[in-house]
Amino acid sequence: MPIIFTLKNLLEDHFIPEAKLMLITLLICLLLLGFFITRRTSRVVYLLDFACYKPPDAQKITKQYCSEKLKHMGNFSEETAQFMRKILDKSGHGDSTYIPEVFLKNDSDPFMKEARREIEMSVFGSIDRMLAKTGVRCEDIGILVVNCSLYNTMPSLSSMIVNKYKLKESIISYNIVGMGCTAGLIAIGLAQNLLQVHHDSYALVMTTEGITENCYAGDDRSKLLSNGIFRVGGAAILLSNRPSDHNCKYKLLHTVHTNRSSSDLSYNCIFQEEDEAGIRGVTITKDLFKVASTVIRSNVTVLGKQILPLSEKLRYLKNSIARKLRPTANIQPYIPNYSNSVEVFLPHSSGKPMLDALQKNLGFDEIAMEPSRMTLYRFGNTSSSSIWYELAYAEAKGRVKKGYRVWQIALGSGFKCSSVVWRAMRTVDYDEMNPWTDEIDEFPVVLDCDCDDGPLPYFSEHSK
Repeated sequence: MPIIFTLKNLLEDHFIPEAKLMLITLLICLLLLGFFITRRTSRVVYLLDFACYKPPDAQKITKQYCSEKLKHMGNFSEETAQFMRKILDKSGHGDSTYIPEVFLKNDSDPFMKEARREIEMSVFGSIDRMLAKTGVRCEDIGILVVNCSLYNTMPSLSSMIVNKYKLKESIISYNIVGMGCTAGLIAIGLAQNLLQVHHDSYALVMTTEGITENCYAGDDRSKLLSNGIFRVGGAAILLSNRPSDHNCKYKLLHTVHTNRSSSDLSYNCIFQEEDEAGIRGVTITKDLFKVASTVIRSNVTVLGKQILPLSEKLRYLKNSIARKLRPTANIQPYIPNYSNSVEVFLPHSSGKPMLDALQKNLGFDEIAMEPSRMTLYRFGNTSSSSIWYELAYAEAKGRVKKGYRVWQIALGSGFKCSSVVWRAMRTVDYDEMNPWTDEIDEFPVVLDCDCDDGPLPYFSEHSK
């Protein structure tokens, strides 16, 4: 207060009106300058390009071969073998997905050496393609985020990449494990946050999963699902906050992460543990769909506030008010039509039942669901990297135009749900390194009727 009175007295007693105006203008400019200097501005994050790993043709398998191979890997009863065949028949897979090399051998003992080879092939194969596509030098990469849920080794996968590509000593690196199929989008969110504080940087995100050491050989049905649906895959994504990278593919618009691990039901619905015989596997309980429904609803509600058009928001608000004012009228909750908010929808291809539920509840048509269904058919569930094979499919089909919004959503153990929305900065042209390029004209395919005949067996009464 004394300072204000002093300035007031000076202005009134010693300055002519013009000088008063100049001083006031100067003070306002200084205040505004201080505000803009101290205000934390959000840096724009771009996606320069990405690359998906495409394994050698020698690693392709049919569902029949997979069924026979799984049968001979463990001491399975004929009843259990039949159960696994049902899982494969209803999985939504085609006959050209990929498995690790070790399972193609007669003596398929999953040694650590074989597990590391599987990871190295998918990680190095993805990064090599990404570097070739972008032309970015390894020494210019300042941030590295790697995610792989089940395969965890020492040194870490991030250290393995630093060593292979001789990244600089000041590299900021993170290794994310145990977060399931949503870990890839969590990694994008982490990289986004790091790019807010490290200017003029490139961030490499590597998302993959290891199968070799995590194939269940016991007789507990609640642990057999992972044997049937997971396949080899990986993707490398290069992000940037450099203003000069104007020729990038996408601009990051929104990231929404929902974590329901505080709920015991959510926490336990996907759980790695040993069975009664001491054999390690991943238990998936029949509560999965109930848990997934809850976490998806929470996630898309938050995202909807950011992406839904005003008309959909008003309809939702009107419905909410009516339900509160008339609780006995049995008014059904209004589900916004999210298909009006994005042009490309890419839900994680975890399995046909989950894709069907997302389609029904979010209002998307079959064309919108095509990238996810065809990725599940062609590559299987490659865990956290699946959403990138889906985006590659949309690009190969010429469905990504300049200005289009792309929504990726994935679920993972915990239980978690993550959504990421991008805006295409340009129309995506032909890409010879796209994993779909050589065969895109063969898709979409008509899915086998076995995939559409009732629910998957692992959600029956036999599930835990």
